[in-house]
Amino acid sequence: MSASMIRKGLELLSSDLKDAGKSQKKSSQKVSVMDQISSNKKGVRKQIRQLQAHSRSAKSKTTVKDKRVKNALEEYRKKQKKSQLKSNLKYFLATSYKTKEHHTKTILKQNTGRLSRHRPDKPVRKPQEKSIFTEEEFQRFQEEYFSNL
Repeated sequence: MSASMIRKGLELLSSDLKDAGKSQKKSSQKVSVMDQISSNKKGVRKQIRQLQAHSRSAKSKTTVKDKRVKNALEEYRKKQKKSQLKSNLKYFLATSYKTKEHHTKTILKQNTGRLSRHRPDKPVRKPQEKSIFTEEEFQRFQEEYFSNL
């Protein structure tokens, strides 16, 4: 046999021995639970349940020592999205390209709120006052009115 075959065989044997040791420890714990039960015939199941529940709860208990006190402000900051305003401003200010004014107005117009309450009031246009009478008619009226006085 070669040395590598012997090494592999020893590794397998040692892993089997480790597994056997673990199984003996588990069975010894079960025996200790059975040793704790009294020899009375009544109430054996109840005692077993109580001992098993006690052993489970002792493992899962967490103490105040284990807890880390969390700062509410830190938790809030972690959950908030980081603002990209500085990096965006730096990018846009670094570029030399300037958009045309009518393009910026259309973009702003598109990005205004979709609801009616978000829309700004439209500027009221005053209609140009057109006279029904011509200038000649005004002069005739003026002559007639002032001539009778």
